Amino acid sequence: MQTQTVDPAKTELNHHHVASAGHHAEHPDHRITGLFVFLIAEGMIFMGMFAAYLIFRSELPVWPPPGTPERELLLPGVNTAILIASSFVIHNADTAIKKNNVTAMRIWFAITALMGIVFLCGQAYEYYHLEFGLTTNLYASAFYVLTGFHGLHVFIGVCAILAVFLRSLKAGHYSSESHFGIEAAEIYWHFVDVIWIILFGLLYIL
Repeated sequence: MQTQTVDPAKTELNHHHVASAGHHAEHPDHRITGLFVFLIAEGMIFMGMFAAYLIFRSELPVWPPPGTPERELLLPGVNTAILIASSFVIHNADTAIKKNNVTAMRIWFAITALMGIVFLCGQAYEYYHLEFGLTTNLYASAFYVLTGFHGLHVFIGVCAILAVFLRSLKAGHYSSESHFGIEAAEIYWHFVDVIWIILFGLLYIL
């Protein structure tokens, strides 16, 4: 009868491999936490800019400074409605993927990206027709910096949404159990939406 010899070194190696695999599987997923930390940092930048704007406003006797053309509310108001509505649209995508409906998720993401592009086009149209430039006065400078910085974040958000959409075309990439990219894009988009609501109130309403 043939006796099989067990190599103790291999046994130890296999035990270490299984233990390591189990150890790695127990690591918690901190990606969402990291995203929130990033957004908090971005929010602090925006809050600093909003605070500077309010200080400028409080220091001048007349705001906006004399000679500044009146702001038109129709286009910015439509843009605001589009951006707020897009937050509900992208939430539908998150709801769809949690039901394993990848097709619906793609449709909602495509609509959200389109709404973001429309918002950017509206902002570009507004810039083109403004009757003041970046250096006209303090209000004009603050207006361009605040809306431009926010517009950059909208552009990044649209790129992220399109990237997630393209990755979803790979079979099995997203599911009800694995959808971090979709969730991260949604959270970022809600952040962009909230910042715009504050910015719209400061620049166009107050």
